[in-house]
Amino acid sequence: MPFFESLRKPATLPTPDTALPGRDRPIATAETHFVNGRPLKGPVPEGHAVAIFALGCFWGAERLFWRSPGVYRTSVGYIGGFTENPTYEEVCSGRTGHAEAVEVVFDPSTISYADLVRLFFESHDPTQGMRQGNDVGTQYRSVIFVHDEAQRAVAELVRDAYAKALDQAGRTAAITTTIEPAGPYYFAEDYHQQYLAKNPGGYCGLGGTGVSCPTPGVGVRP
Repeated sequence: MPFFESLRKPATLPTPDTALPGRDRPIATAETHFVNGRPLKGPVPEGHAVAIFALGCFWGAERLFWRSPGVYRTSVGYIGGFTENPTYEEVCSGRTGHAEAVEVVFDPSTISYADLVRLFFESHDPTQGMRQGNDVGTQYRSVIFVHDEAQRAVAELVRDAYAKALDQAGRTAAITTTIEPAGPYYFAEDYHQQYLAKNPGGYCGLGGTGVSCPTPGVGVRP
């Protein structure tokens, strides 16, 4: 999202009592993936797994993952807050508690969860708190949403390895990425899905630190 749309946003997350109420029914979204034609909400194929990452504006983040070998499909949505079935405008207000996120359905025999987490860390600056570059607001915070303890263990190992790599590169700011249980994931509106495939010249605020993320000895391939 362009910088001017990120002005005057709350710097802290709402509470359940202060969050917007939301709605009972999901908002409308796309039926199929614009790039590969697969059902956006279809079942997860046998032998595949799901990962969810928040790393700033979800337009560029989604493109990063759909281009990765072993990724079956991607979508963008909202997660980590309190408001049910939120709209984009509500999330951008900072009053839902949600982060802009990418859901990644992947084949662990081709790309491991550890590899996805490494890509996540290398592709944004995980030390910036409630922002990512010029995109400011709680919806741009860095989060790994895990589905089980196996994913949590891998995420923590890769995070710690990247923290050491950043320190060795002279970047002393602490990683602010949180690792949280994956709660309800709400699909974003149709026009956000695969946005940069539909709008090749569109805005992408994604940018890494320039520091490579090592892959520690992780034997778990959830």
